[in-house]
Amino acid sequence: MGHHGWRGNPPGTEDEARRRIVAAATACLDRVGLAKTNLSDVAAEAGVTRQTVYRYFPSLKDILRAVALAGVEEFAGRMARHLAAFGTAAEVAVESVVFALRTVPGEPHLGLLLQAGEADFFTDGVISPQAFDFGARILRDVPVDWRAAGVATDADLRGLAEVLMRLFMSFLQYPSAPDRTDDELRALVRRWVGPALAVSPAGRATPPDPASAG
Repeated sequence: MGHHGWRGNPPGTEDEARRRIVAAATACLDRVGLAKTNLSDVAAEAGVTRQTVYRYFPSLKDILRAVALAGVEEFAGRMARHLAAFGTAAEVAVESVVFALRTVPGEPHLGLLLQAGEADFFTDGVISPQAFDFGARILRDVPVDWRAAGVATDADLRGLAEVLMRLFMSFLQYPSAPDRTDDELRALVRRWVGPALAVSPAGRATPPDPASAG
């Protein structure tokens, strides 16, 4: 498997080798930042040659992608804990957009995909079927009554996750001018997303009132 070096402790599998290279890159980034991290630094941190790193990652950008994606689970956990403070499906939906928009660009690792000129890769990742499934999982774990808000099936939850993630990407790529405050953003999203998740006294989602459309 080409385990030359590795500080005398070669990995047992290909996956472990990749994880250790990603961990080495993460340590470099945390120590000196993105601008000063290069592939030679990562190789030295891992205790291998550049050629060994190339066996697992074709370029530094591929390593940065892996570092960023490794931070997704931790980010998702923080988002879920944040959303747990809100009591209704509508509030959770609104806050998920605001939290992601205000947090992702400043993430030390997840934000690398944007900082390293990987905006297209980041966009493709966020609006992928796997990302929608991941978003649905985050929403499902938040302790609100989704069924009472009309989100009755896994497909419904996945559809809601898709809408929210596409909305987040739109705001991220095309910011308002002038930029909205958090409260202004909440008000905008609540005005147009909230009614779809409003709960009637009977515990069912309230359908739009046709009389109010005119």
